[in-house]
Amino acid sequence: MAELTLTSFLTLDGVVQAPGGPDEDRSGGFDRGGWLAPFADEDMGDFLNELFDRADAFLLGRRTYEIFASYWPHFTDPDDPIASRLNNLPKHVVTRTLDSVDWHNSRILPGEDLTDAVRRLKQEPGREIQVHGSGRLARHLIAHGLVDACNLLVAPVFLGAGRRLFPEAGTPTSFALTGHRTTRSGVAIHTYRPTGPARFGTVGADA
Repeated sequence: MAELTLTSFLTLDGVVQAPGGPDEDRSGGFDRGGWLAPFADEDMGDFLNELFDRADAFLLGRRTYEIFASYWPHFTDPDDPIASRLNNLPKHVVTRTLDSVDWHNSRILPGEDLTDAVRRLKQEPGREIQVHGSGRLARHLIAHGLVDACNLLVAPVFLGAGRRLFPEAGTPTSFALTGHRTTRSGVAIHTYRPTGPARFGTVGADA
């Protein structure tokens, strides 16, 4: 049984839209793309290499799939831990608009009920099914309790606009911090795993 892990770049105010470049995603009139570029360094690259080394498959939203498919097939170095895995491992695409996907070892995730389709996917053997980017898909997975671990790479920048990662709906859930490091450029990398329902109380009250 595989684990579903989610990796997201986000700002201090929770924006995940278009970290990689100004034209990556201008939907909604977003004109602040490329905010991650000043903070991308060797430390962040080392973490991502470690992360991709654990992947056995990918689950991608349509927009992220198209961005990846336009870039990574041009990098064919078998020793590159990111390119080699993205180009060769299974890629499951969540889309309502694409009729076919041409990137090697890609397929459209079948079924109209996304939650059930992802649950069936997680029943297959493997280590990690990794979700990268794919903000709308990520919010659905979080809201429905389908994520086994979150890797959040928080850049030290505030944008004040753009799509956020976390949904407003869903079951309140507690998480445990299972890993953390900080890059030399100031990106805080946190790994969280859900531990059960969120708990509530009054600060300072007797247990």
